[in-house]
Amino acid sequence: MTKPLVIDPEVYQDARGVFFESFQLDRFRGLVATDLSFVQDNHSRSVRHVLRGLHYQLAPRAQGKLVRVVCGVVFDVAVDIRRSSETFGEWFAVELSEDNFKQLWIPPGFAHGFLALTDSADLVYKVTDYYSPNHDRSIRWDDPDIGIEWPLDGEPILSDKDAAAPYLAEADVFA
Repeated sequence: MTKPLVIDPEVYQDARGVFFESFQLDRFRGLVATDLSFVQDNHSRSVRHVLRGLHYQLAPRAQGKLVRVVCGVVFDVAVDIRRSSETFGEWFAVELSEDNFKQLWIPPGFAHGFLALTDSADLVYKVTDYYSPNHDRSIRWDDPDIGIEWPLDGEPILSDKDAAAPYLAEADVFA
């Protein structure tokens, strides 16, 4: 699978609460047709209006990410940064929440970012490679050539790194 994919797990709800398999290897591999494996789980907590991204790692340390929200709501975005792709520079977004249980698979070759839409939002994600500072890159969240339609009400809260990120035209990307 060379594009982002929304995964809707089968959720069982009744008067007692909720149960679902948040990750099942055989099902995942069947959906994305990949033999990648996950090496690390990350957990990010953000307050309303925090925008993180657009982040990625270059090869040979490129990361695929399986993202879900366990508390709150986020607007989650993936941007194709593979120059040879017909969809280079195009973005895909989905709202992930604790209530919809959706997950987003972001393959290597895509930049990732999200905006917290609730007072607090906890995003957890599995990655296919370890963090590598030498391969870590970012692209401006507001690059007009990408044109992401963030559901913003005012200015986002950014890290210094994200505020200083280059535009796509100047960024190191995939071939």
